[in-house]
Amino acid sequence: MNQYQSSPFSMPPVVKNLIMINAIMLLATWALKSTGIDLTERLGLFYPGSEYFRPYQFVTHMFMHGDFFHLLFNMFALYMFGKILEMVWGSKRFLIYFFVTGLGAAALHSFVTYLEMSALQKSVAAFVNTPSPELLAAFVKSNLGHPAAWVTDLVNNWGVAPENQLYTQQAVDLVQRIFVEKINIPTVGASGAVFGVLLAFGYLFPNTELMLLFPPVPIKAKYFVIGYGAIELYLGITQSNSNVAHFAHLGGMLFGFILLKYWNTNTKKFF
Repeated sequence: MNQYQSSPFSMPPVVKNLIMINAIMLLATWALKSTGIDLTERLGLFYPGSEYFRPYQFVTHMFMHGDFFHLLFNMFALYMFGKILEMVWGSKRFLIYFFVTGLGAAALHSFVTYLEMSALQKSVAAFVNTPSPELLAAFVKSNLGHPAAWVTDLVNNWGVAPENQLYTQQAVDLVQRIFVEKINIPTVGASGAVFGVLLAFGYLFPNTELMLLFPPVPIKAKYFVIGYGAIELYLGITQSNSNVAHFAHLGGMLFGFILLKYWNTNTKKFF
């Protein structure tokens, strides 16, 4: 077990370098955008059916973030909980855990996305085969959380004039466009691995009390992790159209739990 004797704000090497790399990648994303280079398009994780997908994105997406606050939340959690795990486990084991949970999060997210895209593709094919205003209204409601005004106008206008072929073609184009846009949405962030880190902290230190911000009350780590996991599961099922990859978070926790159990079973000493 590695020991790091320093100030409360110091960080062990893996946590420190992970935070630095993530911060540098966000700065590079901002800097290169003005030159026409979109790092998110190259390094974010795309659905395997997308033209933008590359296998290396399963790793690189963990070092990309959408904005400053996305980075801040993930890196703060990594600092708060990850440094303790690295001090207990040592750098090598912590780094292995971080990548296993991050890759596991990507795997579960990709599997859930595959199920969603397969169902969406069938809906698109059914609509193109027999387009109708009712089907368009249902499709828009299921796949667009906040449709643009022109989309709402198309739904309403076509409902008034269902025989209008111009509206029919516009509706078909819209449905196909929605599918293409959904299949080309990248996933970025270290959230899956960070949720794995959170799971490990709750697993190793279940009775440690954490102080919540809202509401400002203490809660034991084990209840915090269980509650957070339950919320993510609920949101993943009920808000599939949100911009948050809830099943990636759950994937990080799931693979973290599996790895912890494996280590606990196959080593004489856990640490």
